[in-house]
Amino acid sequence: MTACFSLEPFNSASIKTALASLLLAGLMSACASTEPRQLMPSVALSPENMLLDGNDGSAQSPGVSFGLTGGINESDSLTNVSILPGVRVRAVIPNGAAERAGIRAGDVVLSVDGAETNHPDMLDALALQTTAERTFNFEVRRNTTVFQASVTVRPALENQAPPVELYRADPLLLRAGFSTEWLQTADQGRVSGARLVRVFEQSPLPAAGLRADDIILSVNGQAASSAQGLISLINNSHQPGDRVTLSYSRNNQIQNANVKLWDPGRRLSSLRVWPLFSYESTLSPARSRLRVGDLILFSLFSYERNGPERSYSVLGLIRSSSGLGELAEE
Repeated sequence: MTACFSLEPFNSASIKTALASLLLAGLMSACASTEPRQLMPSVALSPENMLLDGNDGSAQSPGVSFGLTGGINESDSLTNVSILPGVRVRAVIPNGAAERAGIRAGDVVLSVDGAETNHPDMLDALALQTTAERTFNFEVRRNTTVFQASVTVRPALENQAPPVELYRADPLLLRAGFSTEWLQTADQGRVSGARLVRVFEQSPLPAAGLRADDIILSVNGQAASSAQGLISLINNSHQPGDRVTLSYSRNNQIQNANVKLWDPGRRLSSLRVWPLFSYESTLSPARSRLRVGDLILFSLFSYERNGPERSYSVLGLIRSSSGLGELAEE
């Protein structure tokens, strides 16, 4: 018994039809999404009445400052990290008590007035407990040389003037600074608002026609009776890119301005056209992935980035990576 088979030559029209069908199927299954171009920060809103000097009615000691920043005294070897006695000086304040005594960054404080110091918290506690001017004897090691340094400290806050509020700032949506201002109305009454005192970079207010000393009275008809009231109203009720109507006073004339709140813009976070390619990207964590010719089990070409690490793959067989195992000091 003999069986015969014959193969018909491929028809170019049928090939084009098949490719068109595959492309159409890919396009029909395509999907894309976007996200803000940058991570949106959160802003902690101040209360209407803010205590800047930290005075809550209780008596607090001002303490002193040694003029240095201390840390755990780790060995200098990356391959054999161990904790050694003393507190390593990470930084000194220019013209501070430590610098005046000859202490430098990199020195190790072994003891203070004969008491061993093996943790930076010991120096912090000593500074808080000291309420009067005095001199401490620091035993300090620099490389293999040990010397004594006389560190004279003075209470830092005894004669210092209390902080003075300048303005309330909205660093996100309005990107400007405001102070509370009272106005006298035509009927001899008084109303309050938020005077524009400073404009930060990328603020939407100048583009809407507002300028310094304009006094904002309301947002979409809702009264903004103070600088903090305006900032809280904007941040609690609106999102980036929203449009709001600000009523403001300029030269005793009430005007309105349509303001588009600051918007970071949008970025492409994912795009898939299966089986042609797929792309994904995230800001937190910083990661992206591209696959060309996604054949489920493997891809013709793939690229992945995860922070500083990058990897490439061809047909799932040839692989290359970079940025692995990098050390960074913070």
